[in-house]
Amino acid sequence: MPLTGRERTARILRRQPVDRIGVYEHFWSDTQRKWEADGFLAKGESMDDHFGFDMSGCWCLNFVADLDKKNEVVEETEETVLIRDGNGALLRRHKLHDSTPEHVDFMVKERAQWEGLIKPHIKADRRRIGFAQYREAKRRAAEMGRFFFWSGVNVFELLHPVCGHEGMLVGMSLDPDWIKDMVATYAEAIVSMQETLFDEEGEPDGVWYYEDLGFKDHPFVSPAMYREILMPAHKKTIGFAKGRGLPVVMHSCGMVDRLVPGMIESGIDCLQVIEVKAGMDLLSLYRRYGEVISFMGGIDVRAIYTNDRDIIDRELFAKIPTVMGGNGYVLHSDHSIPATVDYETFRYYLRKGMEIGTYGG
Repeated sequence: MPLTGRERTARILRRQPVDRIGVYEHFWSDTQRKWEADGFLAKGESMDDHFGFDMSGCWCLNFVADLDKKNEVVEETEETVLIRDGNGALLRRHKLHDSTPEHVDFMVKERAQWEGLIKPHIKADRRRIGFAQYREAKRRAAEMGRFFFWSGVNVFELLHPVCGHEGMLVGMSLDPDWIKDMVATYAEAIVSMQETLFDEEGEPDGVWYYEDLGFKDHPFVSPAMYREILMPAHKKTIGFAKGRGLPVVMHSCGMVDRLVPGMIESGIDCLQVIEVKAGMDLLSLYRRYGEVISFMGGIDVRAIYTNDRDIIDRELFAKIPTVMGGNGYVLHSDHSIPATVDYETFRYYLRKGMEIGTYGG
């Protein structure tokens, strides 16, 4: 009898025998709109339901510093909008397509501004917690037999919206005690709000942290800096989950190979998304760490958006037969699926991946 997605994912995260590899994916919102317009999806239809994914998640914590401040539109054109948000950050976003916002300016550039403008707001306020959203997502996952993750960002991803990557990284070098204070403040808030949520609404099946620690060919921080500044927070947040028996997935875009030993020491059970174009190598990671952590991703999305099935086959056959060997792999691209991927191509990719990744098949 086939396993449910919940059963399968739980086993994969422990690297126990399963019937097939797991399946999950992220999409740019442009992709869903295109597939809806093309008639493949109903308006607002859940991708998790439509494709029968093994897992789902819920983002339900709001970490914008000033909850009472509405986004202020500073400038708007036909293509972009410039907004000052509740973190005091000035960000330019595209209106016509999904993209990472452009960092224009930040009110916080040094310790005094953090202490005066932001830190007083970072408290475990119940208004920051989406209780009803979590409750419904948890109920729906249980109904569909999916593994349910609490999902959200960890400390690195909470710092740069306040002071920008440049300000954060310069601060790590020139005033590390300031950044350590930011890290500790956010780690405490994360754990405190998770504890409140889980106690009142029930625990998830696992915790999924998003922490983009790398860019092309290099991590943002050295292993030594990771251990000194970020690891204490990772040990606290991951340790809280593990203390409640919850497995932890760590997402990180970019080249983070040199940081993986520290992540493992911090307690992660699975590394995701393993970005090929940044220099990450799924097969190398599996050979070195496949006995101690599971993997999700590492399939080059550039192969998928060729919409060429032969190219997709080569990518899948080059990786799945090896990494499925330890029972710890979930099929996922190395980044979100863009609108250039045809619906039928994506369907083929899933079908072929599961076919290759079926044990004894």
